[in-house]
Amino acid sequence: MTATRVCTLSELEQDSALRVEVDGVAICVVRDSSDEVHAIGDVCTHGDISLAEGFVDGDTIECWAHGSAFSLRSGKPLNLPAYEPVPVFAVVIDGDDVLIDPAVKKEV
Repeated sequence: MTATRVCTLSELEQDSALRVEVDGVAICVVRDSSDEVHAIGDVCTHGDISLAEGFVDGDTIECWAHGSAFSLRSGKPLNLPAYEPVPVFAVVIDGDDVLIDPAVKKEV
């Protein structure tokens, strides 16, 4: 598998998230307050809720439904009710393009 272009940097607002799908995998793409781009699994492990609809704060995203926050760097939940991590994917920036390969997990 190769990395797929999912959006452009200019489409990602700072401190916001975008839901994309690559090869059937739902991914939450986030540009944080430090201007770093992250890609994590889009589905909260506590419930079937899109994390891209949540709230970005620094290097975390909070599920809007039940308040579980996840690290954008490690995918680990930072509070209950979620206790299982979401996958974290490697991101490649090529010019203005954001590329992700869902088969390549980011090493944490």
